[in-house]
Amino acid sequence: MPKNKPKPNQGELKQVVDFLFEAGMLAKTPRSGFHFLGSGDQSIAEHITRVMYVGFSLCQISERPVDVGKVMQMCAFHDFAEARTSDLNYVHQKYVYADEEKAVKDLVKAVPFGGAIWGILSEYRARKSHESLLAKDADQLEWILSLKEEWDIGNSRAKTWIPSAVKRLKTKEARSLAKIAIQTSSDNWWFSNKSDSWWVSRDKKTKQKRF
Repeated sequence: MPKNKPKPNQGELKQVVDFLFEAGMLAKTPRSGFHFLGSGDQSIAEHITRVMYVGFSLCQISERPVDVGKVMQMCAFHDFAEARTSDLNYVHQKYVYADEEKAVKDLVKAVPFGGAIWGILSEYRARKSHESLLAKDADQLEWILSLKEEWDIGNSRAKTWIPSAVKRLKTKEARSLAKIAIQTSSDNWWFSNKSDSWWVSRDKKTKQKRF
C-alpha cells in the first residue's frame, strides 16, 4: 500500500496560493498576435482553455494509444511562463528574447509540486513523445481556429496567415482537423440549418428539458 503524502505545512500552502494568484495573471495578459492581425482579442487564459479542448479532441481521434492526462497537463502549462514574460508574437520574437526557461525555473522553485511542472514542460519542449506533439499541435490548431473566426467576419488578412500556421502542424490528427476547420464556417455549430423556422418564430411549443 502506498504511504500517505505528508500534510503540507503553512509555508507550502502559501506557495500554492501564490501559484493560484499567478495563474490569474494569465487572464489579464493579452495574446499579442491579434494586435498585428488587426482584429480580435484573446487572453492567454482564454487561449489555454481552448488548447485544452483541442488537445482532448486530438487524443480522442488518435489511432494510437495516448496518455490523455499527460496531454491535458501539457496543454494547461504550455504558456504558463507568459504570466511572467508576457506574450511575444512572431514579430516580437525577431527582436526580443523572453527567458521562458528562467521563468519556469523560478516557478518550479516557488511551489511544492514544482518537480511535476518541470517534468510536464520538459517533455513538452523535447517534442519526442506523441503526447508532446499533440499538445504542441493543439496550441497551433487553437490559433488556426481563432484566425478562421476572424476570417469569417471579414478580416482578409487572417486568411493569409492560416497557411503558415498549418505548416507548423506535426501530427496526422491535427492536419486532418485543420483541413476541415478551414472549410467550415465558425458559426456552423449553431447556425448550420439556416432554414429552420426557429430563427424566425422561436417556436417554444415543445417543452425544453434541462439536466
